[in-house]
Amino acid sequence: MKTDSISILAVDDEESFLQVIQALLSQEGYNVDVAKDGVLAINALQQKIYDLVLLDVRLPRVDGVEVLKFIRDHSFDTQVVMLTGVHDVKIAVECMQLGAFNYVTKPYTGDELLAVIEHAMERKRLSLENKVLKSELARHTFAGNIVGESKPMLELLNISAKVAPTDSPVLIQGASGTGKELVANFLHKNSLRKDQQFVALNCASIPDNLLESELFGHEKGAFTDAHVMKQGIVEIANGGSLFLDEIGEISLMIQPKLLRFLQTGEYRRVGGNKNFKSDVRVISATNKNLHDEIGSGKFREDLLYRINVITLTVPSLCERRDDIPLLVDYFLKNRVRPRELKMIEPKALELLMKYDWPGNVRELENVIERASILCKDNLICVEDIALPIGKRSSLIKEPAAAGGGPQIGSAISIHEIEKFHIAGVLKTVGWNKNTAAQILGISLKTLYTKIQQYNLTKP
Repeated sequence: MKTDSISILAVDDEESFLQVIQALLSQEGYNVDVAKDGVLAINALQQKIYDLVLLDVRLPRVDGVEVLKFIRDHSFDTQVVMLTGVHDVKIAVECMQLGAFNYVTKPYTGDELLAVIEHAMERKRLSLENKVLKSELARHTFAGNIVGESKPMLELLNISAKVAPTDSPVLIQGASGTGKELVANFLHKNSLRKDQQFVALNCASIPDNLLESELFGHEKGAFTDAHVMKQGIVEIANGGSLFLDEIGEISLMIQPKLLRFLQTGEYRRVGGNKNFKSDVRVISATNKNLHDEIGSGKFREDLLYRINVITLTVPSLCERRDDIPLLVDYFLKNRVRPRELKMIEPKALELLMKYDWPGNVRELENVIERASILCKDNLICVEDIALPIGKRSSLIKEPAAAGGGPQIGSAISIHEIEKFHIAGVLKTVGWNKNTAAQILGISLKTLYTKIQQYNLTKP
């Protein structure tokens, strides 16, 4: 963490000591506030979020132990270093059991104090990274590099590269599975905030009654299960980028509060009455047409204007078919974990190029992963490609045969042969299903199942 972004509160009843410590830390680039007693310290903590508190054990009005308990209950990620005299070391150790990071014994050198502060800030950084990592693991989202050299993708990346260094809010539009979060990651990694955290929230995965708490946090006792204070993601993301995925799913109850935060940077934790500030770059994404949502009264027009200063549209996979070979190669090399590298035969790749991919890149990834598991001899063939019933056969140019169907021994799956055989028998008997079932040696119920499975229709 850069020192000029770190805020410190020094609490001590000796004014001369506060002057010295404020001068020392300010010279190092830290933002420093001071308080002369415990009451003033608590008042300051209610008005502002501090990264670190240097806290004297013995204070007038409210002692350091009580201030530490307040910090533990209301500002969990704030690091606390106890300042203590030789005779108060035992109390300082007890404070560490209550959550203080460390203590320094008076008198101490400036270098000693700065070293402790640096270690405390490292602990805070690791704590934030841990929270972000847990968020990433919980979402199970595809993460990686943007793969694509097609014209639509190059145009998207060109615009994104121009937008990334700004702090302007960005709205990313696109169907599910197109890779909207990858674009959001690209914007963050190429922004001035790239060294800060990138925090994502899927608004569709959290119930309305919990979304406000997830966004802005809550105070201890705010509701039944609020046993401790919880930070919201706007606080965790402070200084970095906040990605709101599926923003169109946010209810009308939460939208005004989000709008206020976007306008002012201020928010209140659920159950609290104090305003806090957070500086984040907001990137949103949706698979809905938000203008239609406004027309139906489900989305606020002023909120849309606030989040879409810049709008990016991610093309669907069928609009960028030229990228399919690149994506397949990427998935086989980076997403699949085989003992040996899998290859794909030209006919199978041709099949993938013809399919419309309603599930976009995510669907392609799943198909490739399945095929790499089921294929033989490390070669993915046409029969290893799992597409919806009826889709694959309509895309494959069937080998010619005397009866119009596939030849026995040709490169086609047993299921395709079965389909053509059943269709041929039905045609021969004029679609008399009882007769066809007897010829095929299966029950009438099984025949009906096969007809539905292979999407067979009477000409």
